[in-house]
Amino acid sequence: MKTIKLLAFLTLAISLAACSGAPTPTAEATPPPIVKADDTIIAEGRLEPIHYAELALNASGLISEVLFKEGDTVAAGDIIAHIESSEAQTLESAQAKATEELTAAYQEARDAQFKLDNFDVPSYFDGMTPSEAVDTMRENLNKARADFEPYKNLSERSLAQTEAERNSGVVTGTAKIYKQALDDAWARYRKAILWLELETAVQNANSRLSQAQKDHAALHDPAFSQDSAGIRAALASAELRAPFSGVITDLSLKVGEFAASGQPVITLADTSSWVVKTTDLTEIDVVNIAEGQTVTVTLDALPDVELQGTVLYISQRFSENQGDIVYEVTVLLTDQDPAMRWGMTAIVKFAE
Repeated sequence: MKTIKLLAFLTLAISLAACSGAPTPTAEATPPPIVKADDTIIAEGRLEPIHYAELALNASGLISEVLFKEGDTVAAGDIIAHIESSEAQTLESAQAKATEELTAAYQEARDAQFKLDNFDVPSYFDGMTPSEAVDTMRENLNKARADFEPYKNLSERSLAQTEAERNSGVVTGTAKIYKQALDDAWARYRKAILWLELETAVQNANSRLSQAQKDHAALHDPAFSQDSAGIRAALASAELRAPFSGVITDLSLKVGEFAASGQPVITLADTSSWVVKTTDLTEIDVVNIAEGQTVTVTLDALPDVELQGTVLYISQRFSENQGDIVYEVTVLLTDQDPAMRWGMTAIVKFAE
C-alpha cells in the first residue's frame, strides 16, 4: 500500500511540475471591425398640398347657386357660388363702378394739382415744405401774440395813433407796432395753412387715384391672378370665385341657406405639388440641415414607395413637442404617387 501511495505521489508531483512550466503560446486576438456611425437624421412629418386656402364670403346673404362639389377641380376665376344680398354686387356691376370711380379720381387729381400749381408761394417760405412753413409761421405767431399781450386791452383809438406819436416813443406807438406784427403773423400763418391744405389735397387725390387704378385693374384682370384675387373678392362680393386653380377639398355651402360673411365655407387646395412639414425635428438636428438639401421621404401608408425631395424652408420659429424644442422644416417633393392624400404621416430622412 505504501508503494502504491508513493507512486501516486510521484505522478501528482510530475503533473504539477509540467503545469508550472513555460506557458503555451496562444494565437494573437483579431481586433473587432470598425463600425461607422450613421449620420442620417430622421424626422416625422405630415403631407400637405403646396398651396391651400380657406375661402370665406365677403357679404352675408342667401346662397342662390353652388356650381361645384367636393372633389371637383376648378380654374382660377371660376364662380363656385352665387350670393343673394342687397349689399353684394356681381363682377360686372363692380367693374362698372370701378370705371366710374377711376374717372372721378382722375378728375379730382387734376383739379387738386391745378390749384396747387397756381398757388403763389411767398418768398418768406423759400426753402420750406408746406408743413415746415406751417410750423415756422406758428412759432412766429406765438411770439407775436406774446409781444402784443401787454397791450391787447388798449382801445382801437389808441392803437390808431399817428406816425409822429409812435416815433416819439409813447406806449401806444409801441402797441401799434406789435399789433401790426401780430396781424402780419396771422396772415402768414393762414397762407401757410392754405399751402398745406392744397398740398394735402393733391396727396389725397393721388392716393384715391392709386386705389382706383388698383381696383380697376384687379376687377378687369383677365387671368384672375392671385395678386388681384383679394380686391376682386371684396368688391364683387355676390360671387365666390376661385382665387387659384385647385381641388375643392371641403365645401359647406348649400343652396337656400343663409351664410355669414367672414366664415370659411370652402377649402381649396393646389395639389400640383406636395410638401412635407416636419413635426419633431429637434434643435440639435436642425443645425445640421440646410435649404436645398436632398431628402428621402416614405409615407406610412405607402411603405414601399420612396419619394425624393429637397428642403424648401426652415422655420425661424420654434415650438415645443413633449418637452423638446422643435423646428418645422418644409420639404418639397420632386416625386408624386397617385395614392398620396393630404395629412398622411411621413418619415423624412436627411442624409448629411
